[in-house]
Amino acid sequence: MAQKPSIPKGTRDFLPFQVNRRDYIYNTIKGVFKKFGFAPIETPSFELSSTLMGKYGEEGDRLIFRILNSGEKVKKADLKSLEEGNLPRFANSISEKALRYDLTVPFARFVVQHQNELTFPFKRYQIQPVWRADRPQKGRYQEFYQCDADVVGSDSLLFEIDFIQIFDEVLTKLNIPDFSIKINNRKVLSGIAEITGEEDKIIPITVAIDKLDKIGEEGVVKELKEKGISDQAIKMISPLFSLTGDNKRMISFMKDFLSDSLIGSKGIEELEYVFEKTNLFGLQRAKLEFDVTLARGLNYYTGAIFEVKANGVQMGSICGGGRYDDLTGLFGMNGLSGVGISFGADRIYDVLTELELFPEDISQNLDVLFVNFGEKETQFCLPIVKKLRDNGISVELYPDATKLKKQFKYADDRNVKYTAIFGESEIAKNQVTLKNMATGEQTSVKVDEIIKSLTK
Repeated sequence: MAQKPSIPKGTRDFLPFQVNRRDYIYNTIKGVFKKFGFAPIETPSFELSSTLMGKYGEEGDRLIFRILNSGEKVKKADLKSLEEGNLPRFANSISEKALRYDLTVPFARFVVQHQNELTFPFKRYQIQPVWRADRPQKGRYQEFYQCDADVVGSDSLLFEIDFIQIFDEVLTKLNIPDFSIKINNRKVLSGIAEITGEEDKIIPITVAIDKLDKIGEEGVVKELKEKGISDQAIKMISPLFSLTGDNKRMISFMKDFLSDSLIGSKGIEELEYVFEKTNLFGLQRAKLEFDVTLARGLNYYTGAIFEVKANGVQMGSICGGGRYDDLTGLFGMNGLSGVGISFGADRIYDVLTELELFPEDISQNLDVLFVNFGEKETQFCLPIVKKLRDNGISVELYPDATKLKKQFKYADDRNVKYTAIFGESEIAKNQVTLKNMATGEQTSVKVDEIIKSLTK
């Protein structure tokens, strides 16, 4: 007995209805990106290993899928390194290429490589798959899509305001009823570390307070002590654990709290500007919230930090992003500031599924199925099938003159909008019977009016 075929762990097949739903999400995101002036780019699914390695830290490098050399290049394998246990060097000798780990580093490479062909500020969006050799588990895959948008070549805060509106418009169009855009600023976090005298420990401080909603104040204090943060510093930070109120009140508190920190005050000034200008535009559904404990990618972000959550759903963040400086410095092009965001399409898919928010007609990719009664009827309706297709209506003629029950089951399984019946009586009257498969209603339509009827 032949072995049942399977796919690698951490990957997925998508059925037609799933692809239609995913396209609905991607097309919604693309439409808003284009509306805000972003242009699409694509980069190869694999890059030179030298482009990717060393950009994600030791842990990230371990999760990069390497592509083995082939042909004569295999002979260049450094077997001596293997014997000596120098696995990184051996790996480099047998692999010159790797699957991309994310879209960000390839984008930085793209900007540097094509800098003379681009107009700055350069606004791009990119929706493509990425690969990570991570341990597969629920919600975590080895192959998945990222939906990114970035602006490079400007430090204007107007782009942060644009991205807040993009979050709001995309998720509103997807009909997510309640979601929050949380915002902070890396400069604020730097200011907190500075006034406590623990500048060299900004990462352990912010990583700990970022867990406040998960482990509570007691857990944060315990972690801070374990990381060697002084009791005096913890005492100074502790008022932030219970900071509540509207954005204006919290901004005012932090302005006083960071008054002795130049960088911290600069961060608060930037946040004030973003809130002020966003209020001028207004938001449709999003709640924009200042969260002083928010910390994402501190080795990466230098200004604004974003995180978006769907409220009332047991799900992590569904979008994120922030301001970064000198990303292209990885490839020798210094001083190019940027800001970017990413939509978590898989998590958004899960939210829409849980809340039953996908439109019912997404899977209706066939408008009309012509029922097959035999050769005579087929001869009569084929020109009509072509005419409908020429007018943008998706049409099929069932291939065999089989039992009607089987043909209508096929129509149900395909989620067809209408079945078209051409029997002897319809041919005699030069008309067609259209059956609405959702309501069961049947109407007789003259052949020359069928297009008008279907597009009404």
